[in-house]
Amino acid sequence: MDLSLLQRHCQIESDRFFRGQPHDTRFAYELFRRALVERCEAAWEMLFYQYRALVESWVRRSSAFSSTGESSDYFVGAVFARFWQAITPERFASFPTLGSLLHYLQMCASCVVIDCARAQSWAEVIPEALTRGFDCMIDAPDEEAIDRVSREEFWHSINALLAGDAERCVIYHSFIMERKPGEIYEMRRDLFESVTEVYNVKRNILGRLSRNRELRRMAGMSAS
Repeated sequence: MDLSLLQRHCQIESDRFFRGQPHDTRFAYELFRRALVERCEAAWEMLFYQYRALVESWVRRSSAFSSTGESSDYFVGAVFARFWQAITPERFASFPTLGSLLHYLQMCASCVVIDCARAQSWAEVIPEALTRGFDCMIDAPDEEAIDRVSREEFWHSINALLAGDAERCVIYHSFIMERKPGEIYEMRRDLFESVTEVYNVKRNILGRLSRNRELRRMAGMSAS
């Protein structure tokens, strides 16, 4: 079946489902198959368009969503990226129905939001330490001078764990300039291919920092 005709059938059957009418899931399942098994870019774009609103609704319903401080748009691309990476052509057979595929997509939405919320709990420690690292206290009393050394040590430790310009850009603009991933992407399209990539870089950095025993010790957190 032609891809555009397949998409049309998907939309028709989806409308029937949401109206509580009898519907056929074979068309949507075939769209998933072409996107995930054949790795058809056009089918993937149609899939994204077809289910974007549903994914966004799952993100908003997550109990962790409000604590992230991010917009729902911030997460949608990351959810689909996680789904794409997880369901390889070899693994597709493990999802024999449309319902099983959508259930896994919903799990991806939940995991992405929760991961961000967990990262934010660590991120609360980082901004103040990084910001203070840029303070100029040349004539500070001894106590402040000692404090500045500790702050600079913390910053240098973080900087040593960053790999390349992209990670340093994300750390600086996220925590020093307090910019969102979309703003960072618009500013540095030379470093990032999409907003999702900015999000993934930020998530990976925070995960790496949160596991570093020395940083946790310097931040006054448990090393376990």
